[in-house]
Amino acid sequence: MNIHKVFCFGEILLHYAPTSGTHFIESHQMPLYLGGAELNVARALANWEVPVKYVTAMPPHFLTDNILGYLNQKNIDTSAIQFSGNRIGCFYLESGLDMKSAGVVYDRDNSSFANIQKGSIDWPLVLKDVTWFHFSAISASLTQNALEVCMEALNAATTMGIPISIDLNYRAKLWQYGKTPLEVMPQLVKYCSVIMGNLWAVEEMLGIQSAIHSSEGFSKADLEQAAHKSMLLLKEQFPLLNTIAYTFRLADTYFGLLFNKNNFYTSSTYKMNDVKNIVGTGDCFMAGLIYGIRHKNSPEELINFAAAAAVGKLYELGDATEQSIEQIKNRML
Repeated sequence: MNIHKVFCFGEILLHYAPTSGTHFIESHQMPLYLGGAELNVARALANWEVPVKYVTAMPPHFLTDNILGYLNQKNIDTSAIQFSGNRIGCFYLESGLDMKSAGVVYDRDNSSFANIQKGSIDWPLVLKDVTWFHFSAISASLTQNALEVCMEALNAATTMGIPISIDLNYRAKLWQYGKTPLEVMPQLVKYCSVIMGNLWAVEEMLGIQSAIHSSEGFSKADLEQAAHKSMLLLKEQFPLLNTIAYTFRLADTYFGLLFNKNNFYTSSTYKMNDVKNIVGTGDCFMAGLIYGIRHKNSPEELINFAAAAAVGKLYELGDATEQSIEQIKNRML
């Protein structure tokens, strides 16, 4: 039995990607992808031969059976997935648009994961072969139930000495159950040693003000300076953090910043040309961070690998990357 698995916890989603206009109606066809931030991370890591266990909640029916068969083929351990509720959540997003787009339509109310119950998961049991725990802010944004299970999981992982990472992804259309990000996220981030986000997600969810309110009109040096200030304040507020990463996707360039052991590092700047798909780029970056940390890469290698992986994801359809390690390393500048 492998005892070095990365544990990814979050909601699985069905991503329907209609084309613009009425063509998808007339053709009776609409692309369907498996989605969900944590699943995208799990699929990337499994593709890079990192042992992964993924936990979500799904209803016990044939669709779930088919999905589990697919994930098992991808070498993802699904043994701890919870079977409860009546539906798998989904979202509709036109091909090529960002998850932050006003055009995204969520249909995930009363999903199996949204209704997950505190006490339903035996955390010491499911974490016994795990050496890393990953989740995202999206899980805490859904329902009070999901938040309580997140807290339960973080307490268990901390008790067991398992390092915790979080993707601080902010979705304005979520957070509809009466809690604001500022009420919730600080109590979760205090458990984490690795965090990924950007200047504005950190401001919105943790209350750390950014020196600038948009990337437009600012130089790379300006963005780096603002990020450094934000990262230092983040480290001061959350002492357990030892690795902080921010990403910048500008009009035609992409780069990442890293704070590690009190030093700052900036990735190469990558040009973005003929982008096919934006969905999942942040998840791919997050997977790159986890991969680099697990392989004890230098900080310079770490941030450049994560950034190169994210850029490569821009040219792939679907929500999770299929890039090989070799392809990513070949892209690194």
